[in-house]
Amino acid sequence: MQVVAVDIGGTHARFAIAEVEGGRVLSLGEAVTLKTAEHGSFQLAWEAFGQKQGTALPKAAAIAVAGPVGGEVIKFTNNPWIIRPALIPEKLGADQYVVVNDFAAVAHAVAQADDDHFLHLSGPDEALPARGVVSVVGPGTGLGVAQLWRDPAGYRVVPTEGGHIDFAPLDSIEDAILAGLRKRHRRVSVERVVAGPGIVDIYEALAHLQHRPFTQRTDRELWELGTSGNDSLAAAAVDRFCLSLGSVAGDLALAHGATGVVMAGGLGLRIKDTLARSGFSDRFRAKGRFEGLMAAIPVKLITHPQPGLFGAAAAFAQANAD
Repeated sequence: MQVVAVDIGGTHARFAIAEVEGGRVLSLGEAVTLKTAEHGSFQLAWEAFGQKQGTALPKAAAIAVAGPVGGEVIKFTNNPWIIRPALIPEKLGADQYVVVNDFAAVAHAVAQADDDHFLHLSGPDEALPARGVVSVVGPGTGLGVAQLWRDPAGYRVVPTEGGHIDFAPLDSIEDAILAGLRKRHRRVSVERVVAGPGIVDIYEALAHLQHRPFTQRTDRELWELGTSGNDSLAAAAVDRFCLSLGSVAGDLALAHGATGVVMAGGLGLRIKDTLARSGFSDRFRAKGRFEGLMAAIPVKLITHPQPGLFGAAAAFAQANAD
């Protein structure tokens, strides 16, 4: 059957038509990206997508949203839309629907994507295990974390708020980063350091350590400078980010009892070459008595071009499997 897959963030809403059957996604059509600021509601954006398609939309919806999905009203952090799930059949004409958190959708994508949509980062260069827990970690605007449990009979996705565990510095440089963040935040979570905006605070801490003037820049500017090699201080900040991300990913794998780890999110994809050359792998393994265990865990980067859309469709397929 066909389903409209939707991935809604703060700035953009992405739509595509997916074909699902037997609990799996068979295909995903070309994505259409709409700016949320240009549409007064989700229903209006849905209708705009339908007009672009030039045909009646399927009466099934798979919706991934950036934020919590419980309750009678779903509100977005960074756009003014709301969704009332009970009104989806009336407003969208969708008789069947699922609504999932956007990072839960990414975990569904990990569960159903082909092996050629994964890039090896560290550990044994082998496919993700078919049985056990896979930790899914996504540095982006925030830090998404989910657990994927699977065996040959199927899989289950467990959304978590793992991005909000406490940040644990491992050396004097990370001590300095933490000290800077504590001036503004009573509690410093890992998301403050190893999500995209965290590069600004890392850069500032390194500037102070080097006794260099701190020039305020956006996180986007620093990522561009740091990965291009045009600014040695920004490059050092990117390297430090990768080290800290390796530590956090390893901690989450230990906590989850993971047999595999997948890095996801747009930022991970943009810095994939830097990540592979960095100290990420060393920090991931550096868990004292468990270093041997950590070295045996394959760590991958999902490269699917639309993991949110694909994962939303996968969540619908699983929920409506025959």
